[in-house]
Parts: sequence; structure tokens; C-alpha cells
Amino acid sequence: MKRTGASENTGAARAGEGPARGTSTPADQRRADADGGFGSHARDFARRMRSGEFGPLPGVVAVAVLWIIFQSLDQQFLSPRNLSNLSVDIVGTGMIALGLVFVLLLGDVDLSVGSVSGLTAAVFAVLNVNRGMPEWAAVLAALVVGAAIGAAQGFFSARLGVPAFVVTLAGLLAWNGLMLYVLGASGTVNLPEEGFVHALTSYYFREEAVAYGLAALSVAVFFLASYRDSRRRRSVGVMYRPLSVIAVRTAAVAVVAFAAAYILNRFQGLPLALLIFLLFVVGLDFVLRRTFYGRKIVSIGGGAEAARRAGMNVVWLRISAFMVSGTLAAVGGLFLASRVAAVGQTSGSSILLINAIAAAVIGGVSLFGGRGTTWSVLLGMLVIQSIASGMVLLGIPTPMQSVITGGVLLAAVVLDSLARQSQKAHGRA
Repeated sequence: MKRTGASENTGAARAGEGPARGTSTPADQRRADADGGFGSHARDFARRMRSGEFGPLPGVVAVAVLWIIFQSLDQQFLSPRNLSNLSVDIVGTGMIALGLVFVLLLGDVDLSVGSVSGLTAAVFAVLNVNRGMPEWAAVLAALVVGAAIGAAQGFFSARLGVPAFVVTLAGLLAWNGLMLYVLGASGTVNLPEEGFVHALTSYYFREEAVAYGLAALSVAVFFLASYRDSRRRRSVGVMYRPLSVIAVRTAAVAVVAFAAAYILNRFQGLPLALLIFLLFVVGLDFVLRRTFYGRKIVSIGGGAEAARRAGMNVVWLRISAFMVSGTLAAVGGLFLASRVAAVGQTSGSSILLINAIAAAVIGGVSLFGGRGTTWSVLLGMLVIQSIASGMVLLGIPTPMQSVITGGVLLAAVVLDSLARQSQKAHGRA
């Protein structure tokens, strides 16, 4: 009897199984999933959906549904001209929303970004056009003003403990008033057509090889990054994507990338504004995912007290997130000014703030902090700008655009809240 029991125990230990032969344990299931292919990933996807981890799926579905509806109502919606214009229109507000991601990941909000974008654009225009400052210096001054505003607001919130909502709401009013003061009696400053800022949204790479080359480079980088990540995860014994899954995902990215390149080349080519925006999306995504700084930002959103006890400088990190938000608000303001070739009293309007927040939330950034990526902004901006573009083609009044955008935003917030409740129920929040 002893010999039999010892044999059974030794066999179980050798196999790494549970106490009885043929018994499946959670560890066995995780090991099977880690080594599996499409089936294991399908099971993992189903588990994440049940636990409220929807990721980018709602944004992708929203874009697909909107494009199908608007194309069925107006055949010009998916025309190369309209899609090219849409790809440029998303950039200004999208840049502002990228900065908001850093603040939202903390569980805070920055209500001043619209006014900051208007003020910094006014600073640039007055210095460059009215005072004759070189364009590069005026751009640098605008960015410094944006970063300084973010630092000041972050200091009041993080160091003095004033709620970010109150600080940035005060900023919304103050910076808008200062913008009107900077613009002066004329109220409008037109940008020179030969300047770099004007070219930000008017320059196109007309050579077809540029768009196709960027598409090929994007696909190659995606494949290599996915393969490297898979090898790293496999080496530490956690779930990884097998080569077959990576190949399918890469093929999907290739279809989207080359289709976009083909459509853009049918109009005027690759817009410079879109290229810059995509570089910002990729670069900031790398910062949030692959650097200690980005991971600390995300961890604070998951629990500020736990992050503080882990030795993180929470005050500095929060201030820096507001600085990023202010700086990118300035960048977005320059792109918005470039789009209309002027800075006026309506720059930095409240609808700009609403659209920036909506873009981040609709794309999948949680208002509760700790969840979201910069790619969420791209999806959210496609949703918002698709609504605006489709309604213009259909001749629907502008007020109705706000009504529908507000409805989509409410739906996104409700989905975010339900997802958080589901995650809590499954012990994931």
C-alpha cells in the first residue's frame, strides 16, 4: 500500500498534475491555454468579455455601424475625398484627447484643455504674425505655455489637494478670458499661408509610394513587435499568441493599412497631419506600455494609495500627467488653427472639450482610471468625426450633431460603468 501511494504521489509530482490522475485543475487549464492556439485564445476572449474587459471592441463596432449607415444613406461618405478630409479633421481634437488619456488614467479629468488649446494658439499667432517672432520660436513658446499651465494645475490638484475638477473648471474660464485678452480688439489673427503651421493640415505626400511604404512599414513593425512579445511571454510561462494567431492579426492589420493607403492615394495622397498624429499615437502608446513612467501612471489609476506605498512619487507623476495634457492641448490648438488658417474668439470652444473627452471615453478609456490606451483616441475620434461628417453630407443641422454625439458619449459611459461592475464581480477591479 505504501509503495502504491508513493508511486502515485511521485507520478503526480512528475506530471505536474493534481492529486488524482485525470483530474483537471485551474493550473492545468491555464497551462493548456498558454500552449494552445485559436481555441485557447477564443476561450480567453470569451472570459474577458464575460468579465467586462471589452477593450477596443465597442469602438470598432461603432465605427463599422456608422460607416455602413452613412454609406447607405449617402454614397459619398466612403469616397476618397470625404475619408481623406475626415482623416485630417480628427487630428486637432485627437491631439488634445491624447493628452487627456494621461489624466484620465489617473482617475482625474482636465476640463481646461479646450481653453488651453485656444490660448496657446493665440500666443503663437500674436507672437508670430503681430510681433514678428520666428515661427519655430513662437511654436516653442506656445508649447511652453501649455506645459506651464498643466504644471500649475497639477500642482494645485496633486500638492494642495484641490479636486482636479474644480482646478481645471476654473482654468476653463480663466484661460478662455486670457485668450480673448491676448487676441486684442481685432479678435482674429490670420496665419500666413507660407508658414509651417499652415502646412500642417494642408500638405499631402502625393507620391503613392509614401502611403504604401508607410503601410508596409506598419505591418512589418506590428508583426515583429507581436512576435517578440510572444517569445518573451512564452519564455516566462504565461499565455502567448502562437505564430498562427500572429499571422492572422498581421493580415488584418495589412488589409486595413493598405486599404487606407489606397483610398488616400485616390485623392491627394497621405496627409502630413495624419502621419504626425499616428506617430504621436504610436509613440505615446509605447510610453504608456513599455516605460516605467507609463506603467506608474496606469498603476496610480488602479490605486493611488497602493502606488504611494510602493514608493512611487504620486505627486510628481500627477503633475507630470497634467503637463502632458497641457502640452498636447497646445499641439492640438496649433493643428486646429492650421485647419482654418486663423485663430479667433471661437477657438477653444466648449464643444472642443466635450469632443476630446468623448473621443477618449468612446474609444475605451475608463473614467474610473487605470484602463485605456492612446489607440482608444483614434477609435473615438473616428466615431465622433464620422457622425459629424455623415450629418453634414445628409444636411442635418449642427445642433442635432451635438445631440447624437451626447447620446453616444452617454452610451459609452454607461458601458464603462457596467464593465467596471462586471470586473468587480469577477474580482478583476
